[in-house]
Amino acid sequence: MEIDPDIVKEFEELEVSSNKPSEEELKNFDEDSLLKPLNDINKATHPTYTTIPKFFHAPPSPSNSLRQSLRKEAHSLFLQKRSQDLLDNEELNSLWTILEKNCTQVTPLGQQLIGYDDYLKVMKTISPKSRKYLTSRLFAKLQCHSGYPGKVELISIFNYTMRKVWLTQGRIGLSFYDDVGQGFLREIDMENYIIDIIPTLAQISSCVQPSFQSFYVCTVVKKFFFFLDPLHTGRIRIRDILASGLLTELLELRDEESSKESHEHNWFSMPSVLTVYGNYLNLDKDHNGMLSKQELADYGSGTLTSVFLDRVFDECRTFDGEMDYKTFLDFVLALDNRHEPQSLHYLFRILDVQHKGYLTVQTLHYFFKGIQEQIRAVNAEAVNFEDLKDEIFDMVKSKDPCKITLQDLINCGQAETVVSILIEFHKFWAYENREEGERLTDDQEQK
Repeated sequence: MEIDPDIVKEFEELEVSSNKPSEEELKNFDEDSLLKPLNDINKATHPTYTTIPKFFHAPPSPSNSLRQSLRKEAHSLFLQKRSQDLLDNEELNSLWTILEKNCTQVTPLGQQLIGYDDYLKVMKTISPKSRKYLTSRLFAKLQCHSGYPGKVELISIFNYTMRKVWLTQGRIGLSFYDDVGQGFLREIDMENYIIDIIPTLAQISSCVQPSFQSFYVCTVVKKFFFFLDPLHTGRIRIRDILASGLLTELLELRDEESSKESHEHNWFSMPSVLTVYGNYLNLDKDHNGMLSKQELADYGSGTLTSVFLDRVFDECRTFDGEMDYKTFLDFVLALDNRHEPQSLHYLFRILDVQHKGYLTVQTLHYFFKGIQEQIRAVNAEAVNFEDLKDEIFDMVKSKDPCKITLQDLINCGQAETVVSILIEFHKFWAYENREEGERLTDDQEQK
């Protein structure tokens, strides 16, 4: 790589002093004034400035209200223009009609196929808007996954178009709430978005009470940030929201008719939110709006170990030693999704007592003490820690035989079992007696 001769010249003329600068010199030091001559030379003479366009424009400072208003207005106009390029329902129906008219072949199973020649006819017939979606590249991509040489299913083309329209529509809708304009949403931005779309969610708008709306919004937003911001940066990328599938799950609530089963599995449904909030209220025995360690001990099966609960209150945000609703939501999401990397990240932080980035035999023994307490409480047969420790290391298959890292847990595929037997007696006992349970199942099958 050739070094800029202007920089070389400046470096050669640089004067370095070994004398310690005085306090007055440090006070009057201005870095910008030293760089200004070089910047002026570059701006005036360097040839790259005439060929390479400026690719980074720093956002205006919050104090510059005029530039802030101008940026927001330009951003809004840009998004409105993008919205005009989307296909509406009438245009999508028209596209499907044209595709059907140019169908090349119908299989015995009723699958409609189209060849490339007929696909070209479709491209010439459809509107300029639709033509942006149906390209030769798209046909080639779909052909790679088609089981019919030289042909593609019509439904594949149409589903792709609908999916692309939906994703673009979702991105535009979320971008309207991106006040910073950098492709991220902060927690307040996400809250504003949820509040504005509640009237469009038929299953929510008809039953959510004004007094409960803030709790509903908090519960919804928390899941987005738990899974998409595990490092707690305070913002999530819009592209990650779209790719995660969480927004799709939320927007399913627009459908007025859905099964009871779908309600139970949808975190954003009103029955699901009421269940979580109801559990929080039931645990709050003193009705002060917060949960103490003793109150949280009754969560779930009521067999979370005291050692684990101590660590939860050590690591998680509390107020005068008690947990609020937002912190409780993180706790619930972590325990209900122990197989997910984000939950393991949360739980590993609690298990990593010494903050070393890995678990040792001593760490496992520290949490096993909580299990031992409950074993003695129910007068059950004692368990040898050495055997359990060996089983855990066999399941994890860590790179270092003496250490277990977060990545080791994620990679092993047995993380949910490993974590559960360290923090919850109910899960531990089920694991210890799994062979007996398997024998009972086999006997029932034989009968």
